Amino acid sequence: MNMIMQVFPAFLLVLCRITAFFVVAPVFSSRSFPTVIKIGLGFFVSVIVFLNVGFDTKVTADATYILAIIREVFAGLLIGFVAYLFFTIVQTAGGLMDMQMGLAMANIVDPVTGVSAPIMGNFKFMVLILVFLSINGHHYLLAAIMDSYKWLPLDNNLFQIYYGGSVTEFLTHTFASTFLLALQISAPIVVAMFLTDFGLALLARAAPQYNVFVIGLPLKLLIGLALLILLIPGFGPLFQIIFDRMFQAIEQLFTIVKTSS
Repeated sequence: MNMIMQVFPAFLLVLCRITAFFVVAPVFSSRSFPTVIKIGLGFFVSVIVFLNVGFDTKVTADATYILAIIREVFAGLLIGFVAYLFFTIVQTAGGLMDMQMGLAMANIVDPVTGVSAPIMGNFKFMVLILVFLSINGHHYLLAAIMDSYKWLPLDNNLFQIYYGGSVTEFLTHTFASTFLLALQISAPIVVAMFLTDFGLALLARAAPQYNVFVIGLPLKLLIGLALLILLIPGFGPLFQIIFDRMFQAIEQLFTIVKTSS
């Protein structure tokens, strides 16, 4: 019992970071992912990590222990949030496509997040998850959270790193790059819809007897779906680029945390 009480504070810190990561990490944070499996996976991953790094640092359950728990929760949330940012690229791109194609009013409930999502974004998000699982991306995410203790050990000074501003600057640049990727992904259909609107405007000026509001919506929908069919074969390599950017961003985050500590 004395040995258990000596190692339990360190194990609790490991458990806090791992479970906080699972709360926001893509795939693992899905509402369709069973909660029992999520809790069990977090516990056993924490045991594996603790057996590797838990005995290297002596953790004392004193007055600063609560701050240590909060610090570890923030560390897990930070790593998971950086990974989740790259999964929101396709939903943002799908929202821009739906707005131009006329499907903005036909949002559906996303079973992964439980909120209303655009049709094109939801479709691309499901394809993205399938590609992510097919390349064993969830294994790489688990390896990333387990390797985070090499860069950010239990006795870290994460609050001082936050105060330095390097993490905030990194998150700002990452958010800007993900939004730029979303614009680039949606650019073909958005530009095509703009040209369609321009052609309908010329038609309304040249032949006022045509009701462009009646023929415009189905025409834009047909053109958008036709372009989507042509673009679907390129989703695989495109998603590979997104995953490469995601793992590079996680590695960059670990580098910033390591150099700032």
